[in-house]
Amino acid sequence: MTRHKKLVSITLLLTMVVIIYGAFTRLTDAGLGCPDWPGCYGFLKVPEKPESIALAAQAFPDRPLEPHKAWNEMIHRYLAGTLGLLIAAIFISSLVSKARQPRALPTVLLLLVICQAALGAWTVTMSLLPIVVLAHLLGGFTLYCLLALYWMQLTPEWRVTEPGLARLKPLAIVAAVVVMVQIGLGGWTAANYAALACIELPVCEAGWMSRLALDEAFDLHLGYSDYEYGVMSAEARQTVHVFHRIGAFITLGVVGWFAISLYRQAQTTIMQNFALALGVVLLLQFVLGLLNVVLHLPLINAVAHNFVGANLLMITVVVLYQLYRTAGREA
Repeated sequence: MTRHKKLVSITLLLTMVVIIYGAFTRLTDAGLGCPDWPGCYGFLKVPEKPESIALAAQAFPDRPLEPHKAWNEMIHRYLAGTLGLLIAAIFISSLVSKARQPRALPTVLLLLVICQAALGAWTVTMSLLPIVVLAHLLGGFTLYCLLALYWMQLTPEWRVTEPGLARLKPLAIVAAVVVMVQIGLGGWTAANYAALACIELPVCEAGWMSRLALDEAFDLHLGYSDYEYGVMSAEARQTVHVFHRIGAFITLGVVGWFAISLYRQAQTTIMQNFALALGVVLLLQFVLGLLNVVLHLPLINAVAHNFVGANLLMITVVVLYQLYRTAGREA
């Protein structure tokens, strides 16, 4: 393994950690654990000395310091900052390496991580504005997928060519779009604190259809000073939750169909393994979603649901990349 590929592998692993810890930070209500950015109550780390705590209380009288939440937020920032430095190192390494390295993705990764830093700042300064929180989540998942694709580009033995799979490309595109939309709905549900708006199966409490509030559910709700714990009505939160839950059944059907079709038509072990991985991760994600409802959003389960969702998207995108390569070779 070359030094450059080791760097990419380490960065990919750290991205997983950042996604997991980001979900943990959000789910422990620590997104505003530090109400300023990039520091914490005006300091580079969480204030601990009595005089520092007094200054923090004076600077932010409306948001008292909660050390455990502040540390959750700052650890996430330290991890994300380290990730940004590693991606910058990947970009520089791709430019100066004597070996021919793909340069398009490192450039996109660098631009994306800069955007992610801005979104992270706006998440705090705009007091958890849901559309910004959602964009930050989607940006993190996109970063993860692109790093996985770049790792694939650097690993020829993982790239196969099966011309017979080109016919699955339309279904793969539909599956990828369905997963993206479902993740968007999940992110919107989380950003608006609607994860427990419905606690009965299979869809919601009795009479949910009469309580749908579509206009409010998908409104941006601009103009509020603080979005922590949500600003939507109960009806709007139920509407968001219902759409996410219906989307889960659609995702299970479409992506499941694609995984089965891929496994049946694949001729190589690698593509069959991709199909199996897609199916297993899909089922795991569906079960975790059910457990979130039945167990009323336990922290470990909710964090796992977020991370497995990221992997569902990553595997779908990687498989789509493989099919596009196959179609290109066939042409």
